[in-house]
Amino acid sequence: MNEVSRDNGAAASGAPSQAPLKRVVLASNNAGKLREFAALLGAAGIELIAQGELNVPEAEEPHPTFVENALTKARHAAKLTGLPALADDSGLCVRALRGAPGVYSARYAQLAGGEKSDAANNARLVSVMQGETDRRAYYYCVLALVRHADDPEPLIAEGRWHGEMLDAPRGENGFGYDPYFFLPSLNASAAELDPAVKNASSHRAIALRQLLARLTEEA
Repeated sequence: MNEVSRDNGAAASGAPSQAPLKRVVLASNNAGKLREFAALLGAAGIELIAQGELNVPEAEEPHPTFVENALTKARHAAKLTGLPALADDSGLCVRALRGAPGVYSARYAQLAGGEKSDAANNARLVSVMQGETDRRAYYYCVLALVRHADDPEPLIAEGRWHGEMLDAPRGENGFGYDPYFFLPSLNASAAELDPAVKNASSHRAIALRQLLARLTEEA
């Protein structure tokens, strides 16, 4: 039985529903993610606080799957703050590279002895993509929200944003691989999009709408 069904059953039996979330810690220090999530959650009346503002160190991300990493980060932030916590694990998955860089997107260059930076990651990706004719790729995001560190029923949501990889960067907005991620339907790279447009269509937006729908159902 899924989580929504359990919650609905509890409501029918007279058990109290979950209290609405008003203040949530974001288990990330990524300024770009904070801007995107704060804009989307603010519209739902949820205040988002970066974990760095509460002196929470970044959690390790040792797992081979996005969902395990997201849950680890969310539980870590909730345990150290006593607040509900939201974490995402996201990355770029390139068809020709069998899903790489995937969960290693943020440290893709480090795997080859380079530095941890967007510029280094993009440089490595451009290099390994030379000669590849299949340019299909997608951004993937999984969100994990826990109401407390030991929450047995975390809310999980996911989103995919499909596009193609470019050989040269386009645009000045966004972060990560955005300058190289082209969206044929919008005729623009992710870095060329107005932030409001990106917030409405990105992998994080898709996952967050799913998450907000779940929260609404159990309210």
